[in-house]
Amino acid sequence: MKTITIGNTVISVLSGDITAWTGDIIVNAANSGLLGGGGVDGAIHRAGGPEIMEQCKEIRKLQGGCPPGHAVITAAGNLDAKHVIHTVGPIWEGGGRREAQTLAECYRSSLKLANEVSARSIAFSNISTGIYGYPKSPACDVALKAVTEYVREDQDNRLEQIDFVCFDSDNLELYMKRLEQYA
Repeated sequence: MKTITIGNTVISVLSGDITAWTGDIIVNAANSGLLGGGGVDGAIHRAGGPEIMEQCKEIRKLQGGCPPGHAVITAAGNLDAKHVIHTVGPIWEGGGRREAQTLAECYRSSLKLANEVSARSIAFSNISTGIYGYPKSPACDVALKAVTEYVREDQDNRLEQIDFVCFDSDNLELYMKRLEQYA
Protein backbone atom coordinates (compact mmCIF):
# COMPACT_ATOMS: atom_id res chain seq x y z
CA MET A 1 0.00 0.00 0.00
CA LYS A 2 1.10 3.52 -0.77
CA THR A 3 -0.53 6.74 0.46
CA ILE A 4 -0.44 10.50 0.11
CA THR A 5 -2.35 13.08 2.12
CA ILE A 6 -3.98 16.19 0.68
CA GLY A 7 -5.62 18.36 3.31
CA ASN A 8 -7.75 16.01 5.42
CA THR A 9 -7.95 13.31 2.74
CA VAL A 10 -5.71 10.24 2.59
CA ILE A 11 -5.42 8.79 -0.92
CA SER A 12 -4.18 5.20 -1.08
CA VAL A 13 -3.29 2.59 -3.65
CA LEU A 14 -3.85 -1.02 -2.68
CA SER A 15 -3.99 -4.42 -4.26
CA GLY A 16 -7.09 -6.49 -3.98
CA ASP A 17 -10.64 -7.31 -4.86
CA ILE A 18 -12.90 -4.26 -4.56
CA THR A 19 -15.84 -6.48 -3.56
CA ALA A 20 -13.96 -7.28 -0.32
CA TRP A 21 -13.27 -3.61 0.53
CA THR A 22 -14.95 -2.17 3.62
CA GLY A 23 -16.08 1.45 3.75
CA ASP A 24 -18.83 3.82 2.69
CA ILE A 25 -18.81 3.63 -1.13
CA ILE A 26 -17.49 1.28 -3.80
CA VAL A 27 -17.32 2.70 -7.33
CA ASN A 28 -18.39 0.27 -10.04
CA ALA A 29 -17.12 0.53 -13.60
CA ALA A 30 -20.59 0.00 -15.03
CA ASN A 31 -22.07 -0.11 -18.51
CA SER A 32 -24.62 2.46 -19.62
CA GLY A 33 -27.48 -0.04 -19.32
CA LEU A 34 -26.73 -0.64 -15.62
CA LEU A 35 -27.48 -4.33 -16.09
CA GLY A 36 -24.28 -5.85 -14.78
CA GLY A 37 -21.83 -7.51 -17.09
CA GLY A 38 -18.31 -8.83 -17.04
CA GLY A 39 -15.24 -7.76 -15.12
CA VAL A 40 -15.62 -5.65 -12.00
CA ASP A 41 -19.23 -4.80 -12.88
CA GLY A 42 -20.27 -8.45 -12.85
CA ALA A 43 -18.22 -9.15 -9.72
CA ILE A 44 -19.89 -6.31 -7.80
CA HIS A 45 -23.37 -7.41 -8.87
CA ARG A 46 -22.65 -11.05 -7.95
CA ALA A 47 -21.14 -10.19 -4.56
CA GLY A 48 -23.74 -7.53 -3.74
CA GLY A 49 -26.74 -9.65 -4.61
CA PRO A 50 -30.10 -8.82 -6.20
CA GLU A 51 -30.76 -5.56 -4.32
CA ILE A 52 -28.21 -3.72 -6.48
CA MET A 53 -29.79 -4.96 -9.71
CA GLU A 54 -33.29 -4.07 -8.52
CA GLN A 55 -32.20 -0.51 -7.80
CA CYS A 56 -30.37 -0.29 -11.14
CA LYS A 57 -33.59 -1.33 -12.87
CA GLU A 58 -35.45 1.46 -11.03
CA ILE A 59 -32.86 3.98 -12.21
CA ARG A 60 -33.27 2.68 -15.77
CA LYS A 61 -37.04 3.26 -15.52
CA LEU A 62 -36.50 6.82 -14.34
CA GLN A 63 -33.70 7.93 -16.64
CA GLY A 64 -33.00 5.14 -19.13
CA GLY A 65 -29.52 4.22 -17.90
CA CYS A 66 -26.36 6.17 -17.26
CA PRO A 67 -24.36 7.96 -19.96
CA PRO A 68 -20.54 7.88 -20.05
CA GLY A 69 -18.96 10.24 -17.53
CA HIS A 70 -22.01 10.27 -15.27
CA ALA A 71 -22.71 8.39 -12.04
CA VAL A 72 -25.68 6.97 -10.15
CA ILE A 73 -25.93 5.48 -6.68
CA THR A 74 -27.55 2.35 -5.25
CA ALA A 75 -27.43 0.43 -2.00
CA ALA A 76 -24.55 -2.02 -1.64
CA GLY A 77 -26.60 -5.13 -0.94
CA ASN A 78 -24.39 -7.80 0.62
CA LEU A 79 -21.15 -5.83 0.21
CA ASP A 80 -19.31 -4.35 3.21
CA ALA A 81 -20.12 -0.84 2.02
CA LYS A 82 -23.11 1.45 2.38
CA HIS A 83 -23.51 2.30 -1.31
CA VAL A 84 -22.29 1.48 -4.79
CA ILE A 85 -21.74 4.32 -7.22
CA HIS A 86 -22.06 3.13 -10.81
CA THR A 87 -20.12 5.22 -13.32
CA VAL A 88 -19.75 4.60 -17.03
CA GLY A 89 -16.30 5.08 -18.46
CA PRO A 90 -15.45 5.74 -22.08
CA ILE A 91 -14.75 3.02 -24.60
CA TRP A 92 -11.25 3.64 -25.95
CA GLU A 93 -11.34 4.69 -29.59
CA GLY A 94 -7.78 5.96 -29.96
CA GLY A 95 -7.96 9.02 -27.73
CA GLY A 96 -9.49 11.49 -30.16
CA ARG A 97 -13.09 11.24 -28.94
CA ARG A 98 -12.74 13.05 -25.61
CA GLU A 99 -12.00 9.80 -23.79
CA ALA A 100 -9.71 11.52 -21.23
CA GLN A 101 -12.33 14.17 -20.42
CA THR A 102 -15.06 11.53 -20.06
CA LEU A 103 -12.87 9.35 -17.84
CA ALA A 104 -11.96 12.32 -15.61
CA GLU A 105 -15.66 13.16 -15.34
CA CYS A 106 -16.34 9.61 -14.09
CA TYR A 107 -14.08 10.25 -11.13
CA ARG A 108 -15.36 13.79 -10.47
CA SER A 109 -19.04 12.83 -10.70
CA SER A 110 -18.46 9.86 -8.39
CA LEU A 111 -16.70 12.03 -5.81
CA LYS A 112 -19.42 14.66 -6.00
CA LEU A 113 -22.12 12.03 -5.48
CA ALA A 114 -20.18 10.55 -2.55
CA ASN A 115 -20.05 13.96 -0.90
CA GLU A 116 -23.77 14.47 -1.50
CA VAL A 117 -24.48 11.41 0.68
CA SER A 118 -21.89 12.51 3.29
CA ALA A 119 -19.56 9.59 2.66
CA ARG A 120 -16.21 9.58 4.45
CA SER A 121 -14.55 6.82 2.38
CA ILE A 122 -14.66 5.65 -1.22
CA ALA A 123 -12.91 2.96 -3.27
CA PHE A 124 -12.37 3.14 -7.02
CA SER A 125 -11.77 0.29 -9.41
CA ASN A 126 -9.63 1.02 -12.47
CA ILE A 127 -12.37 2.45 -14.68
CA SER A 128 -12.37 1.64 -18.42
CA THR A 129 -9.07 -0.29 -18.39
CA GLY A 130 -10.66 -3.71 -18.86
CA ILE A 131 -13.09 -4.58 -21.62
CA TYR A 132 -13.43 -0.90 -22.60
CA GLY A 133 -9.78 -0.97 -23.67
CA TYR A 134 -8.52 2.31 -22.22
CA PRO A 135 -4.70 2.01 -22.02
CA LYS A 136 -3.72 1.58 -18.38
CA SER A 137 -0.91 4.13 -18.23
CA PRO A 138 -2.87 7.18 -19.44
CA ALA A 139 -5.96 6.01 -17.50
CA CYS A 140 -3.87 6.01 -14.31
CA ASP A 141 -2.76 9.60 -14.91
CA VAL A 142 -6.31 10.76 -15.68
CA ALA A 143 -7.62 9.08 -12.51
CA LEU A 144 -4.93 10.43 -10.19
CA LYS A 145 -5.13 13.94 -11.64
CA ALA A 146 -8.94 14.08 -11.48
CA VAL A 147 -9.10 12.82 -7.90
CA THR A 148 -6.29 14.97 -6.50
CA GLU A 149 -7.60 18.09 -8.24
CA TYR A 150 -11.08 17.43 -6.88
CA VAL A 151 -9.76 17.04 -3.33
CA ARG A 152 -7.75 20.26 -3.60
CA GLU A 153 -10.45 22.36 -5.27
CA ASP A 154 -13.86 21.22 -4.03
CA GLN A 155 -14.93 23.17 -0.96
CA ASP A 156 -17.58 20.55 -0.12
CA ASN A 157 -15.17 17.62 0.03
CA ARG A 158 -15.78 15.60 3.20
CA LEU A 159 -13.99 12.46 2.09
CA GLU A 160 -11.30 11.33 4.50
CA GLN A 161 -10.20 8.21 2.59
CA ILE A 162 -10.00 7.58 -1.16
CA ASP A 163 -8.67 4.18 -2.20
CA PHE A 164 -7.66 2.96 -5.63
CA VAL A 165 -8.16 -0.80 -5.39
CA CYS A 166 -6.11 -2.44 -8.14
CA PHE A 167 -7.05 -5.97 -9.07
CA ASP A 168 -4.26 -6.58 -11.58
CA SER A 169 -0.51 -6.14 -11.14
CA ASP A 170 -0.11 -3.76 -14.12
CA ASN A 171 -2.49 -1.18 -12.67
CA LEU A 172 -1.07 -1.67 -9.17
CA GLU A 173 2.47 -0.99 -10.39
CA LEU A 174 1.41 2.12 -12.33
CA TYR A 175 -0.57 3.64 -9.45
CA MET A 176 2.16 2.85 -6.90
CA LYS A 177 4.82 4.50 -9.08
CA ARG A 178 2.78 7.60 -9.93
CA LEU A 179 0.78 8.40 -6.81
CA GLU A 180 3.45 10.60 -5.21
CA GLN A 181 3.67 12.76 -8.35
CA TYR A 182 0.18 14.03 -7.54
CA ALA A 183 0.83 14.83 -3.84
